[in-house]
Amino acid sequence: MNHDFHMEEVLPPNSLEGKVMEKMHDAFWDHLKQQLSATPPDFSCALELLQEIKEILLSLLLPRQNRLRSEIEAALDMELLGQEAVRAALSVPRHSKCILNMMTLLCAPVRDEAVQKLENIADPVCLLRGIFQVLGLMKMDMVNYTIQSLQPHLQEHSIQHERAKFQELLNKQPGLLNHTTKWLSRAASDLTTLPPTCPDAPVSSSGACLSPNEVVNSSEPVSPAMVLSQGFLNLLLWDPENEEFPETLLRDRARLQELESQLHQLTVLASVLLVASSFSGSVLFGSPQFVDKLKRITKARLGEFSSRPEEVMLTVSEQVSQAIHQSLKNMGLGALSSDSTASLIGQLQSIAKEESCVHSVIDQRIHLFLKCCLVLGVQRSLLDLPGGLTLIEAELAELGQKFVSLTHHNQQVFGPYYTEILKTIIPPSQALETEVESDSTSSNPSTLDQEEQPIIFLG
Repeated sequence: MNHDFHMEEVLPPNSLEGKVMEKMHDAFWDHLKQQLSATPPDFSCALELLQEIKEILLSLLLPRQNRLRSEIEAALDMELLGQEAVRAALSVPRHSKCILNMMTLLCAPVRDEAVQKLENIADPVCLLRGIFQVLGLMKMDMVNYTIQSLQPHLQEHSIQHERAKFQELLNKQPGLLNHTTKWLSRAASDLTTLPPTCPDAPVSSSGACLSPNEVVNSSEPVSPAMVLSQGFLNLLLWDPENEEFPETLLRDRARLQELESQLHQLTVLASVLLVASSFSGSVLFGSPQFVDKLKRITKARLGEFSSRPEEVMLTVSEQVSQAIHQSLKNMGLGALSSDSTASLIGQLQSIAKEESCVHSVIDQRIHLFLKCCLVLGVQRSLLDLPGGLTLIEAELAELGQKFVSLTHHNQQVFGPYYTEILKTIIPPSQALETEVESDSTSSNPSTLDQEEQPIIFLG
């Protein structure tokens, strides 16, 4: 189960364990094929499979589905199927057809297409194998449906459990919140020394955050929610050598590092697209296929960027330049001049340096977007993206949802501790009078999607 209470496949398809499992499955289905092809046929394995299919179908039923339960029991009566096997009269295709009809009634709409494809399979062994694969997905759907219905209770229990365990440690180590206090103090200091870029209250007419130019002279008083938002953003810029990581976020440190890596990769991706668009214009970038091609070129090398940025950008710049030349040629347009090509490659290669203008601006704008996500939620923040980010909207939405989900859960768990710390950091004369309050013991997380809940402050 992942952090969002969703069950997923745990075996990567290319892992050694996954390959061994696949070999074992292949051997089993080959053995079944030999049994059914024998004279007379051997139905021992087929009967075991039908029994297992019956049990899976019954497990997918809700308590009130008594009619379907009776139909499954009658259609897959193992005593009758055993008698048919003894007489060598067991028809695997006929019973598989009946099973498909049951699956059609029980599957979620997202599995309709997969079940329909099974109807076109004539080979009985391949059909049974396909049935088991789809039934596995249906079982996972049922598990996730059950978890989703229990999610508010699971979340509340998780919040209370984590808070209680932390309190036990705090009772034994009174100084356990020292690093957390420093972290929040630094965030409050940042807000007083840097111009705010996404205030809590004023928003643009489109419902998204104000642009930096619109709020650069803002002198709003500081609120606890603003400090907490700034603190969470600072975690994405954390110096790996700084051991004073806030104690309340130690369990989330690995996930935060993953988000930081994803942020850096999106910065490079958006920078490449911005530079490329300035040389190829709206003609090429009006084609989603062309944009996707440049994304694939860049994403293929992003995993190596942190260790070999110059080498990666050298390769990316050459491939992007070639893609632009080829696309212009295919559309019957004039090729880039040698000077333009050299400038394109040079600007793309400069992205390897964090201090480069394009890299720096895109990085700031992605941080602005994430700050807006914490204040307003992801969907509202996507309505008015800063320039240069529209081409990576889908990737930003994923990043924003993960970040908001993590910070929201952390705040629900440790909100009471943050409240007490911030009372000592923010003088009453500087505090914003109006605060958004929430109590994790009484709020219902299911009223909003977890990813869409902006930062709240527990009073």
